[in-house]
Amino acid sequence: MIQITALPAFTDNYIWLLQDHSTRHCAVVDPGDAAPVQAWLDAHPGWVLSDILVTHHHHDHVGGVQALRNATNATVYGPASENIPARDVALEDNANVNVLGLDFDVYAVPGHTLGHIAYYHRGLLFCGDTLFAAGCGRLFEGTPQQMHHSLGRLAALPEDTLVYCTHEYTLSNLKFAAAVEPANPDIAARLEKVIQQRDQGVITLPSTLALEKLTNPFLRTAETSVKQKADERNGQRNQTPSEVFAALRAWKDKF
Repeated sequence: MIQITALPAFTDNYIWLLQDHSTRHCAVVDPGDAAPVQAWLDAHPGWVLSDILVTHHHHDHVGGVQALRNATNATVYGPASENIPARDVALEDNANVNVLGLDFDVYAVPGHTLGHIAYYHRGLLFCGDTLFAAGCGRLFEGTPQQMHHSLGRLAALPEDTLVYCTHEYTLSNLKFAAAVEPANPDIAARLEKVIQQRDQGVITLPSTLALEKLTNPFLRTAETSVKQKADERNGQRNQTPSEVFAALRAWKDKF
């Protein structure tokens, strides 16, 4: 049985810590800072950091990789087409890796960066900055079409999949979602809950794909209400879901 813990980093990052209590081995996802991971290891003597999973090259996701590898000799996995510090295993689309006894499928999900990947094991999705709770990542390198396709691949996974993204952006994302779909009762209910969680300092992750499909505008680009609002915002008829996505993303960038 794998236990998953969020290690907060910087202002709103989460480093995901996977723990196998039978072996006392653990893995981390996107350690942008080595200090929270090292502090956990120091507080839990006897545990071994065996694996480091990286989704993309941004510093707030890889800044601690080299130091952790130097300290633990953990195996570092990362996208083949990006510059990942200390990477041991370069991963392409449809690769498979075994970490803590779990088989993870690798999905290429370009958009936020061109080489961004996600890791999926039945019921678990580590998606970096591609899919967020009620949102998606900014398009720093990829095109709207690429990101829309990437989100579609993730949305096709089973609805009970737990979504482990890497930022606490849920509240701001839901405020945008409510602007896109003011009459959506699922968004209203989720926003009310998340306001309470954040007021209490409670983490809002993981989400589920089922919840995202109900409340995340970037997964709802085929909905008539979403298309109408996107058309209204940019003053044109968006002919395809990817055009609706592009209009939403441009709106969110200025929201």
